[in-house]
Amino acid sequence: MFKKTLLAAAMLAFGGAAITAQAATTDTFHVNMTILPSCSITAGSASDIQIGAATGVTADSGSNYGQGTVHVVCSKTTSYHVAMTPSNSNPNGAGTMSSLSTSDLVPYQLHQDSPSGAIWGGSSGGKSNTVGGTGTGESQDIDVFAVAPDANFTPGDYSDVVTVSVSF
Repeated sequence: MFKKTLLAAAMLAFGGAAITAQAATTDTFHVNMTILPSCSITAGSASDIQIGAATGVTADSGSNYGQGTVHVVCSKTTSYHVAMTPSNSNPNGAGTMSSLSTSDLVPYQLHQDSPSGAIWGGSSGGKSNTVGGTGTGESQDIDVFAVAPDANFTPGDYSDVVTVSVSF
């Protein structure tokens, strides 16, 4: 009988310790992240605008135009504005193409949406003459048109460089 009592007491003592050892405490921590607004713009040679060939006589001049596309990627819900500035820094998108073979300068105008759409230019402190949008996190295509209203210039190959920028 003494052995049974001793065994029962030992089982109670070890069982009680096991219950006490199973007690635990908890705490928490946070995982944090700050996502900053961002944008990028891609133009390059794939965006080059070819106005095309035109005969250099007044009767054939008319409005000659070409179209190009730039690509903007901005983070979701980020508001942005795209500006285009010809090499002469004209904030209203009125540039001039030059040639290595002549001193003539062929004027052109940048437009939004269509050859007769709103003027597209740069921004000098504000958002004038820019194209705005809201980022989706995906690439968004933005068309630009260049219009040369006259082709009555010395024959040759003419070109200009346009700087494209995105502000957000």
